[in-house]
Amino acid sequence: MKDTTSKPKNVDYFQVPDEMWQRIKHLIPTPPQGKRPGRPRADDRAALNGIWYVLWTGCQWKAIHRNWFGVCSSVIHERFQTWQAAGVFDAMLVEMVEFYAEALGIGWEWQSIDSGSRPAPLGGCQTGKNPTDRGKRGSKIHILVDEQGAPLGLHVTGANQHDKWSADDLIAAIVVERPDPQELEQHFCADKGYDYEDVHQAVDAGGYVGHIKHRRRRNEPPEECPVPGEARYPARRWVVERTIGWLGKRRSIRIRWCKLVENWLALVKFACAHILFTRAFYG
Repeated sequence: MKDTTSKPKNVDYFQVPDEMWQRIKHLIPTPPQGKRPGRPRADDRAALNGIWYVLWTGCQWKAIHRNWFGVCSSVIHERFQTWQAAGVFDAMLVEMVEFYAEALGIGWEWQSIDSGSRPAPLGGCQTGKNPTDRGKRGSKIHILVDEQGAPLGLHVTGANQHDKWSADDLIAAIVVERPDPQELEQHFCADKGYDYEDVHQAVDAGGYVGHIKHRRRRNEPPEECPVPGEARYPARRWVVERTIGWLGKRRSIRIRWCKLVENWLALVKFACAHILFTRAFYG
């Protein structure tokens, strides 16, 4: 039953919300049937709670005590790896986007994109020298959101890759089918880091009305640098920055400790699924 309050409860780091679990438990692969030698299989809900704890606290897998969830750390980590390979976290994101669409409706009319850099001390695939952090290793989370800030598409690159190369990847990464641009006008908002000709071409090819902040060129006078649409439309890019801030509250997202980019992306999708659930459940 839906809660009557519109304010989310304080997050319990030790347990996935019951209502969210009810909506995603069918995505967990069915364990093998029949009697097998050895100990009984660990409970899936307990294992997911352990993954949830790592997502929020950023602790090492081996730091999880067996008494906390009734499951040892090695089993929680093995279950995470298995579910990641099976696409469970991809399915969770799709499930929560559909729940959000059912509860509030996706705001397709105004979409925004941006990126956030995160340190990656252990390195790994899709990391690079961050030019804004003294050349330390880092990764970027690129995200596309609707007009309310609900995440619809994700992409991960090294911190040294320019934002403009991920614009078309984000459009392609939207996890549900977009409405036909001929039937519903859709606006694409981005900051001046995306003001490049190839990005404008990708936006036009996607059927969007582009609202990309103008990037002043060398020797170009300030008075000749209008920002298309800014005088007519209110600021709308802030919702994507807020969503990136929400992701940063989870310590496993704030700092990338996963060497495998697939594992880190799975945690990011798990976090986005929770953001979508919170938006849909509490309004």
